[in-house]
Amino acid sequence: MNNNITMTLNADELILQALREDISSEDVSTNAVMPKAQKGEAQLICKQDGVLAGLSVFQRVFELLDETVSVEFHFSDGDKVKKGDLIGTVTGDIRAVLSGERTALNYLQRMSGIATYTSSIADLLKGSKVKLLDTRKTTPNMRIFEKYSVKVGGGYNHRYNLSDGVLLKDNHIGAAGGVKEAVLMAKEYAPFVRKIEIECETVEMVQEAVEAGADIIMLDNMTVEEMEKAIAYVDGRAEIECSGNVTKENIERYISLGVDYISSGALTHSAPIMDISLKNLHAV
Repeated sequence: MNNNITMTLNADELILQALREDISSEDVSTNAVMPKAQKGEAQLICKQDGVLAGLSVFQRVFELLDETVSVEFHFSDGDKVKKGDLIGTVTGDIRAVLSGERTALNYLQRMSGIATYTSSIADLLKGSKVKLLDTRKTTPNMRIFEKYSVKVGGGYNHRYNLSDGVLLKDNHIGAAGGVKEAVLMAKEYAPFVRKIEIECETVEMVQEAVEAGADIIMLDNMTVEEMEKAIAYVDGRAEIECSGNVTKENIERYISLGVDYISSGALTHSAPIMDISLKNLHAV
């Protein structure tokens, strides 16, 4: 996210859309109390312990409103902060600071919340070979920001979008006419460099997927006993991912099973925001 080219190509238009959502014609409140340009500064203050993510996005919001606005940070993405920490200082035209405050904080709070929640789960997997993956269960138009936050928090990204990889889920299997048919059709259609992953809900489906030559098998919403049987049958012939209602509270029971990956939609769809405020705005 610190790469300026990446930011310009992938994030700027999304940030501009967010700003347009909040300012359809003018910021009436700001224009009422600040009719002329006036330099000022405000403090970015942490109000709870957590892991930061999205500082460059926070800064970019203000830069798109007024390129003269500057932000001095005392921390970096991935840093752990505590309640009361001064994260940084925003300096520039007070009108830009006021107009961009909510959008900038929305990004930073959301992204830091995901990084914080991901970090708390990733910590439970330390010492094991298991990689923690996110999913496509992201907020529309927020995927680039939310998946970045998962990486900052110590997780890994699953496929970014539908063009990024083959993952055959229950409805794909239904459309194809069965597990074997779905895998064989994907192998015929997809480039040979693409791995074929398929979602299985029963041990019987796992057996069929292995015989058809699937590269990765997702064990979806299985009991621990069912997963043990499935993993024993796979016996290293495919990588194994488990998914389905995986949360911070129950993830430990999956670690000893011998899976390669654990995916959790909760990383992005259920992480609470991190409480961060922009305070003490004053003219300088």
